Amino acid sequence: MVQFLAQSSGGGSYVGLLIPVLLLGVFYFLLIRPQQRRAKEQQALIRSVEEGDEIVMTSGIIGTIVEIDDDDDTLTVEIAPGTQVRILRAGVGRLLTTDDEDYDEDEDGDEASDEQQGPIQQL
Repeated sequence: MVQFLAQSSGGGSYVGLLIPVLLLGVFYFLLIRPQQRRAKEQQALIRSVEEGDEIVMTSGIIGTIVEIDDDDDTLTVEIAPGTQVRILRAGVGRLLTTDDEDYDEDEDGDEASDEQQGPIQQL
């Protein structure tokens, strides 16, 4: 009887070890691997920026790259006419494309709907 219990508990230890290994595998493929892929894509984006590119900084400020200093790993970004700031390359959040510029364009040209909303909502 003791041998039977020893054999059955020995087989159960493999099952008990298999479950955490499977959970680690699932976590790797669902969480760790996609995060590593996103980090690599962000690094490639940071390295690919050029002068004249419109960017969104991680702080949310939108600007145009005026100068790149590879020695210091910094960018000079114009955030308003005549206003330039120096940021680290790591401060680049994303590149703006023409699709992202829909926030300042009125595609419909429907100004009457803006007047009906009232002055508070127009802000």
